[in-house]
Amino acid sequence: MSFDAVFFAIIIIVAIIIILNAMRVIKEYDRAVIFRMGRAFKVKGPGMILLWPIIDRMTKVTLRIITLDVQPQDVITKDNVTLKISAVVYYKIVDPLNAIIKVADFNYAVSQLAQTTLRSVCGEGELDKLLAEREKINTEIQDILDKHTGPWGVKVTVVELKQIDLPQDMQRAMARQAEAERDRRAKIINADGEFQASQRLSDAAKIIAENPMALQLRYLQTLNEISSTNNTTMIIPVPLDVIREVGKSMAGNPVGSVDSVPK
Repeated sequence: MSFDAVFFAIIIIVAIIIILNAMRVIKEYDRAVIFRMGRAFKVKGPGMILLWPIIDRMTKVTLRIITLDVQPQDVITKDNVTLKISAVVYYKIVDPLNAIIKVADFNYAVSQLAQTTLRSVCGEGELDKLLAEREKINTEIQDILDKHTGPWGVKVTVVELKQIDLPQDMQRAMARQAEAERDRRAKIINADGEFQASQRLSDAAKIIAENPMALQLRYLQTLNEISSTNNTTMIIPVPLDVIREVGKSMAGNPVGSVDSVPK
């Protein structure tokens, strides 16, 4: 074998090795930010890409949604209540090039920004607002984060307040308040029931006053209900008019008076 053939074979082998080392496979959910001679060149992927040896450098960035767990933060509300509030933030990279060249570590930057924004927004509201308007607070925090992370190529998709830890004395006070509120509602419902019952009784009294026979029918119905219980007690309904007349006669002619002695 001649020297030229050996040299040519060596060149081919070296070229194959260089090409194999230059080949990179980028997954579907990743992107490769290429730096050529230190300058941001372009974003490549997914699939197979080639990097020039020595002059090209690659930084991979994922496009999947990243979950950030915001550790509990000490927050003093507007009404001077100390709380510990934790949250979770979901974000993703929409511009890989800006995410690499505009901020040194976008994960750390989003984490610190989320903590400070959480303390700031929750500290501006009162305790009742934090407990009753969590969706509104989540949206407000998300808008602030998205506004600041937009130039970094980061999109904040969801922010959720995960847990609000109240002091023990505040929990006891809220429990007493909830119990008092339940008692108030129970009394109002009971009063409404009594009021509606009195209205019905008043309507029934008007109907009975217009139709005296309705009272007799009620007597008969009451006797029927009592007899169905195998009760041996005998009840004889006496009209109130009879009792009233007897009472008037006794009041007008007392027992033992002179008028009552027969002549």
